[in-house]
Amino acid sequence: MEITPWRPVRELSAFRKEMDDLWNRFFGNTPFRQAFSRDWMPSVDVSETRDNVVVRAELPGLETKDIDVSMSGDVLTIKGEKKEEKKKDEHYHCCERYSGSFQRSFRLPVGVQGDKVRATFKDGVLTITLPKAEKAKKKQIEIKTE
Repeated sequence: MEITPWRPVRELSAFRKEMDDLWNRFFGNTPFRQAFSRDWMPSVDVSETRDNVVVRAELPGLETKDIDVSMSGDVLTIKGEKKEEKKKDEHYHCCERYSGSFQRSFRLPVGVQGDKVRATFKDGVLTITLPKAEKAKKKQIEIKTE
């Protein structure tokens, strides 16, 4: 019988891999998981009313000059960059605020009138209102009796 030395680092490494796999299976690529990653992705809500598709993105600390909104076909893209605000003469004990560039693209659920899209930015929230194309609006059909 051979004596094998115990290597705790190897066992911890295998345990770490199992935990990472479990984490990935359970959470996938959700906003919760993104909160613990190094990449910065703004939170976005996409909703639909009778006449519009509305996209709201939380972009704290940005200004309108830092944000670019574009549309190509049925894909809406929001991109921008949040500059790092660290000062050279300060010693940081904790840094949790995100910085860097980002890009989010969304395939729109219905056809929209691209020439009538409006975007507003207030209190760190970007609101994009996309009027639906006439053919995409829900129409009530009257039922006639014979």
